[in-house]
Amino acid sequence: MDALVPKDHILRRVEEAIDIDFIYDLVEDKYCIDNGRPRLDPVVLIKLPVIQYLCGIRSMRQTIRDVEVNIAYRWFLGLDFNEPVPHFITFVKNYSRRFKDTDLFERIFMKILEQCVKASYVDQKTLFIDGTHVKARAN
Repeated sequence: MDALVPKDHILRRVEEAIDIDFIYDLVEDKYCIDNGRPRLDPVVLIKLPVIQYLCGIRSMRQTIRDVEVNIAYRWFLGLDFNEPVPHFITFVKNYSRRFKDTDLFERIFMKILEQCVKASYVDQKTLFIDGTHVKARAN
C-alpha cells in the first residue's frame, strides 16, 4: 500500500513530522484490555479529524466514507485494504463518552503543535484568528 501513496502527499509529510504514538500513554486509563468489545485505536480516533481538516472534508460522516475508498487515507490510518473502517457512530461515541470532561484533546493538540513547530510547519511570526460564522448543514 505504501507504494500507492504519492511521495508528495500531505499525509505523508504529516506522518513523517509527527510521532503520534504518545497518545497511547495519554489514554491508557480510558481503555480496558480484557473487557468489552475490541477498542477503536485511539491514534485512528485522532488521525480521522486530521484527514478531515487537511483534506477539506465537511463532515466526519463523509470522512469515514472517503476513508473507505481512499488508499492514502487508509495508509495514514494504518488500515489494510480489507480492514473495516470504523463506523461513524463508533467514532462519535468515543468522543462523546470516553473523552468527555477531560483535557486529553488539549494535551494531544499541544503535543502535535509542538512537533509541527519543530518540523517548521508552523510560522510563529503571524497569528490569524477566524471569527467566521458558518451555518450548520446538519441532517
